[in-house]
Amino acid sequence: MAAAPPPENDIIADSSFKPTVGGAEHAVAAAGFHLVERVLLILVALMTIGGALTEIMAIYQSRSITLADILQMFLYTEVIGMVSVFYTGKGATFIYPIFIAMTALARLIVLQSKEMAPENIVFEASAILLLAVAAVVITRIRPGGAGQA
Repeated sequence: MAAAPPPENDIIADSSFKPTVGGAEHAVAAAGFHLVERVLLILVALMTIGGALTEIMAIYQSRSITLADILQMFLYTEVIGMVSVFYTGKGATFIYPIFIAMTALARLIVLQSKEMAPENIVFEASAILLLAVAAVVITRIRPGGAGQA
């Protein structure tokens, strides 16, 4: 049974309807969104630096460095790297969140593996493997990636 055509006055069902935006409005909107993005990136960088400094102070006060501290510093470093990629435009910006997720999962496994059920450790390790495969696939298929000559 064929679908009935949309009524002539139904704008939502009309696939040819496209909102029109003037050149000046488009430029203002693009500049506004760009400004908001940059302000939020600066805020993320400042918060990350603040978190790293707090972590360093806690390490200094406790006079001991644990594996959790090192993994936490890797997370801070990766977030700063992600902000840097956004500003420089060099690299794939969507790879860094994958790296951050992998590091966070590894930190979770290291810190909570004694209290966790064994199957949960396997699930989290599988998630890390899946993220690693996704990162490889994304870097290989993107234009100019390592997999292309």
